[in-house]
Amino acid sequence: MTDLYLIRHGIAAEHGTYQNDDERPLTKEGDRKTRKVADRLKELELEFDVILTSPLIRARQTAEILKAAGLSQQLEECAALAPSGNIHDWVNWYNHWKTKPSKALALVGHQPDLGHWAELLLWGEYRDCLIVKKAGVIGISLSSEGSPIGQSQLFWLTPPKFLIA
Repeated sequence: MTDLYLIRHGIAAEHGTYQNDDERPLTKEGDRKTRKVADRLKELELEFDVILTSPLIRARQTAEILKAAGLSQQLEECAALAPSGNIHDWVNWYNHWKTKPSKALALVGHQPDLGHWAELLLWGEYRDCLIVKKAGVIGISLSSEGSPIGQSQLFWLTPPKFLIA
């Protein structure tokens, strides 16, 4: 089994403050809190074989903070993690990737997409119940056999306040 960590980007500039929403960066507070979360994940001895990130700047900045904290040596952009991205595109990537020896994978993206992806992985359908807070984490064990959709198990759901308290 592979442990998958779905991590939402940190606090970003308000909607409407940038002409192109894709360019909204992390705020100073978002950067600070995300660094604290990354440091706590490192203290918990987490390590990711790879961090995949949405191409949007706020997610990319979050992923770079995770990498700088020593959580992974490898960072890759993944278009499927952009808002309204298609989980099936990521599943195709994952099915190829999982043939390599691996332990853990991090995906940095956006809400509601990460919540929806978690629901699909766990239950095979959207239920609009799971919310990933900014810089929050959902941990899911992916099935090693067949598609991970509807066959995975939740092992961790935490907002950032429990990681940086």
